[in-house]
Amino acid sequence: MNDLFATLVPYAMNWAGLLLIWLHVIVAIAWIGSSFYFVWLDNSLEPPKAADLKAKGVDGELWAVHGGGFYNPQKYMVAPKDLPQHLHWFYWESYTTWLSGFALLLVLYLYHAGITVVDPRVFAWSSPAWAGVALLGFLVVGWFVYDGICRLFGQGQNGDRNVGVLVALYVVVAAWLACHLFAGGAAFLITGAMLATMMSANVFFWIIPGQRRVVAAMRAGQTPDPLDGKRGKQRSVHNTYFTLPVLFAMLSNHYGFVYNAKNNWIVLALMMLAGALIRQFFVLKHKGAWKWQYWGVAVAIILGVAVAIAPKPQPVLASAKPVSFARVQHIVQERCLLCHAGAAAQDGIRLDSPQSIVSHAQAIYQQVVVARSMPLNNATQITDLERAEMGQWVKEGAKP
Repeated sequence: MNDLFATLVPYAMNWAGLLLIWLHVIVAIAWIGSSFYFVWLDNSLEPPKAADLKAKGVDGELWAVHGGGFYNPQKYMVAPKDLPQHLHWFYWESYTTWLSGFALLLVLYLYHAGITVVDPRVFAWSSPAWAGVALLGFLVVGWFVYDGICRLFGQGQNGDRNVGVLVALYVVVAAWLACHLFAGGAAFLITGAMLATMMSANVFFWIIPGQRRVVAAMRAGQTPDPLDGKRGKQRSVHNTYFTLPVLFAMLSNHYGFVYNAKNNWIVLALMMLAGALIRQFFVLKHKGAWKWQYWGVAVAIILGVAVAIAPKPQPVLASAKPVSFARVQHIVQERCLLCHAGAAAQDGIRLDSPQSIVSHAQAIYQQVVVARSMPLNNATQITDLERAEMGQWVKEGAKP
């Protein structure tokens, strides 16, 4: 019974991870898609020409064709004179994205914090639990710092620029701190999750409450406060610049050569900057300004990072004697089976039989020898000699 329980629990957690990732991707697409659409719409609206539209208080309109039909979205400055009873609110996408992402953080990271979050080579936490608490603290502290910056420096003619500079500096500091406290993959993920928390908190604390106050004032026959609209728009703009950096941080988790690179915090900061520059290009494009220099700088940054962290030549064994499969199997048993054995093997990759080792030879070479991302955070203390032996075995044909 104990053996069955020990197998079923990790297996159930794998299913929970898979389904949560599926949900997270679905709702994130819905959230980012609607966010991108409304940023595009705001920047593409034209002043109305028809007298009746002006009389109704329409500030901008757009004609578009899609899906076999024509659309004419209109935007009112503050609110229309006669508010419809039925309004569509955009908030469930944001909340569900954050909640599913937080659940993923618990299931995939904090559940195995001793392996996924703690890396003694980076920082020797006295307990994985403390590492988990600190990791979650990043989300809370990140929001308060960001919100404080917006409150204190977001006013006036240069408010947006001041906030942009200060938030960028804070993200760099947070990336540096995360990469010096947590394992590389966890550090990248938590920095992205910190930004995602800022985004969702903007919706929860500012955008939706402001919209609700406008609607309540309209229905009470009062004049809405235009400041609610301005603040909501400001936070929405911030959110659109956060999206591509957040997506990079989340996707990078699948590529150990990025988060295991030397000075990985610089890699993270630069790639996030490249994402923000690419987003800036599209924001300006919506306004009719094709500023290709943003793409140029972003591509230069990405190429520079790729060259800087390119893998070095792999070590060559001093002895020319072929590496036997028995030796490779022994290394796998010692260093890999902690996560890659049985029905609950991580990512479904089993290495507990000669056939499975041979069939995954190329993946072993890439992850263990080239990228050096496995074992995760080197939890099983594989040596450079063992990596070289596995690499030599693959080069010799990966024979059983």
